[in-house]
Amino acid sequence: MTGCGNTGEVDDYATNIGYEARGSNGTTQVVQSESGSIVTTQTAGIPKERIKVGVLHLSDPAEGSGYTYTHDLGIQGMQQNLGLSDDQIIRKINVNDSDTQETRQAIQECIDEGCNIIFTTSWGYMETTAEMAEEYPDVYFSHGTGYLSNGKNFNNYFGRIYQARYLSGIVAGMNTSSNKIGYVAAMDSSNSEVTGGIDAFALGIYSVNPDAKVYVKVTNSWYDPEGEKAAAQTLLDMGCDVIAQHCDTVYPQTLAQEKGVYSIGYNSDMSKDAPQSCLCSVVWNWSAYYTAAVQSVIDGSWDGSNYYGGMNENLVSITDMADFCAEGTKEKVEEAKKQILSGENGVFDDVIETNTGETVGKEGTTLDDATITGGINWYFKTVSVVE
Repeated sequence: MTGCGNTGEVDDYATNIGYEARGSNGTTQVVQSESGSIVTTQTAGIPKERIKVGVLHLSDPAEGSGYTYTHDLGIQGMQQNLGLSDDQIIRKINVNDSDTQETRQAIQECIDEGCNIIFTTSWGYMETTAEMAEEYPDVYFSHGTGYLSNGKNFNNYFGRIYQARYLSGIVAGMNTSSNKIGYVAAMDSSNSEVTGGIDAFALGIYSVNPDAKVYVKVTNSWYDPEGEKAAAQTLLDMGCDVIAQHCDTVYPQTLAQEKGVYSIGYNSDMSKDAPQSCLCSVVWNWSAYYTAAVQSVIDGSWDGSNYYGGMNENLVSITDMADFCAEGTKEKVEEAKKQILSGENGVFDDVIETNTGETVGKEGTTLDDATITGGINWYFKTVSVVE
């Protein structure tokens, strides 16, 4: 992986798109603090030369694809945008997010090394980050995914990845022959982040191919290479001819290519891992947020609000489609993308039928942000979980 300092070039499609459009100070979309209210924090700002940024990574960015890789590309993009030196970035890699003590130690090391803003990038870091934000009120903490924040020195950031998931569902629906589409999922329906992505994907498929079914295999881990490999193999053995994923490794991509079927990547552009299989990838442009967050600490505009960006903010997107996609795929995706960007399509619109026969939502409305981020614990009617 190519690093970047003041003059370095960022090496990935998913890194730095959208920064210029946001402006040097960035913009944020306020959701709400944990208490349900917005608390404005007045800060004096920290001179750029005194800024030190800490980041906790679940795995090693050098693996070259997946969740951690994409977050670190965002950190690199922020460093390039703001002109920070390498010694102003402190990385803690392979920090187990299910080990509270390990998480606490990594955060403490960042503080001891002088970090004044710390990004903790995985769901499992959330509660420890919240605790340490109370212990160190003069340090800024920003947690990726999850839902906790204090409206002061600890906020939460995530994005409308479901928008891009919906578009990738259109791609899957138009390129399946068996009408059996697989999905390797990190967590079960108790986790709205994962489940919402699956449902958006299924809704996208349904919009172009109502006969197709989605088969989900859960690993119950945010990072489990062997589990992800086994889950992908199970789905392929069932006859799924398109495999999507909410997991970190590229096994769903590489195994699909070995099988001679299609795949849809996640986090970064995975066509480099499976060039003959990957139809497209759902990607994060994390530097759009990281740049704005660090800039707000520098110029004193940090206000403790949460961030929840989407395609309009260039935080999430879908890569260009492979040239072997079925005819008409690109046109269908572009049509739906325009509808999402304009607000005509909110993805979770109107009455939605679940796979238990129940319904959610109301005609003429779309699910609100709180429900999308914390209340999607059901599967769309075309989804089945593989035991």
